[in-house]
Amino acid sequence: MKSISHLRQYAGILPIFFFTTGLSAELSQHEALALDIYKELIETNTTYSSGDTGIAADKMAKRLLDAGFSKEDVIVIRNAPKKGNLIARLRSPLPRKGPILLLAHIDVVEANPEDWTVDPAILLDSGDHFYGRGTLDDKDEASIHIANLIRLKRQGYTPNRDIIVALTADEEGGPENGVQFLLKNHPELIKADLVINEGGGGVIQDGRHISNAIQAAEKVYQSYTLEVTDAGGHSSRPTQSNAIYKLSHALIKIESHKFPVALNETTRAQFKQSAASQPPEIAKYVPGILQNPPSKQSIAFFETIPAIGALLRTTCVATLLEAGHAENALPQRARATVNCRILPGTPPESIEQKLVEVINDDNVVIRPVITATPSDPSPLTDEIMTAVTRISESMWPGVAIIPAMSTGATDGLFFRNAGTPVYGVSGIFREAGESRAHGRDERILKQSYFDGLDFLYRLTRALSSHDDGE
Repeated sequence: MKSISHLRQYAGILPIFFFTTGLSAELSQHEALALDIYKELIETNTTYSSGDTGIAADKMAKRLLDAGFSKEDVIVIRNAPKKGNLIARLRSPLPRKGPILLLAHIDVVEANPEDWTVDPAILLDSGDHFYGRGTLDDKDEASIHIANLIRLKRQGYTPNRDIIVALTADEEGGPENGVQFLLKNHPELIKADLVINEGGGGVIQDGRHISNAIQAAEKVYQSYTLEVTDAGGHSSRPTQSNAIYKLSHALIKIESHKFPVALNETTRAQFKQSAASQPPEIAKYVPGILQNPPSKQSIAFFETIPAIGALLRTTCVATLLEAGHAENALPQRARATVNCRILPGTPPESIEQKLVEVINDDNVVIRPVITATPSDPSPLTDEIMTAVTRISESMWPGVAIIPAMSTGATDGLFFRNAGTPVYGVSGIFREAGESRAHGRDERILKQSYFDGLDFLYRLTRALSSHDDGE
């Protein structure tokens, strides 16, 4: 790793050498601490099937207690077996406004070692990257928030509001979501005026930092099961009521249907502000997507880019399929799961009604898998926009600040649904076109990890004091 000079300019912190993961570069004590925490989190199993987020939460609690935090301000709450959540607080002696909450989840998706070229359970330092499950989603930010909270404590920093760090369980799936549990059973512990969450981040292209995103909205997650049942029979005597064929026809109709294009405040700003940082062959289509109604040419172009096309409209796609019981029998049942990502502000029940209308077959029964949790976009306030813009410009001059809507889902939706604004912003950049979160050989640029450590430290100070943390 190249020397990161601006990260070693912390007053009173002497640079040291750190070799635990094979790094030979010089790191500040704060960087070394963050990396040690990162390694500990990555190498603690927090998968749904065999892991325990409570163990990870206990380890982070010990770190904070050893750094001088009181037991009253470091709490681990177990909401189910093998499910634990950490809530830590740096108190303001004279708070002038409500707390800021720094949110990260410590559960990770499963990783099959046979599919990886490296061991997903180890934080591996290789070339310009750190590898391991959770390096991008979301143990990078979890380790950064803990390290920065310890740094602020050691500095004797006195914020003008309480700073809360919450590391939670089951964001990636499962019935024991930590944020939902805390909001329902311990709302006083995580009550805040605003939340900083995952979901943002930046893009590097040709070695240059192009854009830094602030995720202010996300689509609503809603899955449906489609089911067809039939009496079945012997496969040598086909009937006109074959359950597999009927279900297939329904799925083809869904595939062919396009929901209407609709931009909101966040996506309109996302297109407008990203135009200057896009290649000319892409930027030329932005004015057409912003006009009312959007031009068909611009829609057609952006839909060839899945990550952009998904911002334009609600999408529904088949993801799971099961049918039949024997190769020599007509199917008695055929079932599919269709996953929809619904634009904010669109009632989920209207999407179900549209699917019924599109399929137009009483033999196909549609049921929601779970009740959707809608969440309105968070307002792009001066408080967050000014802080992110100023810090980004000081670290990466000329970088574009882009409001963004995520096509995926995070735990931010539960806070937004409860009326608390949430902003996905991290200062962690990835190379354009690469995103290995949830995938094989998940990795993060080393430079980006330490940049994110610095950025989130500055942002935390900017949102809790009169200075920007420099």
